[in-house]
Amino acid sequence: MPFVFEKTEIKDLILIKPEVFADNRGFFMETYKKSEFYSNGIKVDFVQDNYSVSAKRVLRGLHYQIFPYEQAKLIRCTKGKIYDVALDIRPNSKSFGKYLKTELSEENKHMLFIPKGFAHGFVVLSEFAELSYKTTKEYNPTAERGILWSDKDINIDWGIDFEPVLSKKDENQPRFSDINKMEFIYD
Repeated sequence: MPFVFEKTEIKDLILIKPEVFADNRGFFMETYKKSEFYSNGIKVDFVQDNYSVSAKRVLRGLHYQIFPYEQAKLIRCTKGKIYDVALDIRPNSKSFGKYLKTELSEENKHMLFIPKGFAHGFVVLSEFAELSYKTTKEYNPTAERGILWSDKDINIDWGIDFEPVLSKKDENQPRFSDINKMEFIYD
């Protein structure tokens, strides 16, 4: 089997560990196989691939898109190391307002499947990090929303001992209690 799918403590967030075939020439691994993902409960169709590069200490997030542009994502760190964070913003979820933090790196090659209904962010722990991720809806700037990364009500433990580098947009995101939860239409 080319993947191990591990359920997390938050329903529908799935950590994916690909099988890596390595030898003295390098390595090979599958990063996505529709039939395997479908048979393990990830029944989505990806429509856009994204690639980002960020320097050490950069924190991006917490971002999400509203209906009808909400996105599920498959996140992978291809170079470097990050802490990846997914915050449950599904109002009817038992884990509403809770988050999962996991390390994704070029060494462990793990991927995180984040279903729609989550805000997403990450912080770079290495000199730089390259991320490759798939989304189920195309990016729409009018549907983009965010939550302040340091909101005390959510109290995310980012696992860092430094002041992160933020965009102006991420410095000024609203607190979780101030966002319009009427925009959260997730099944």
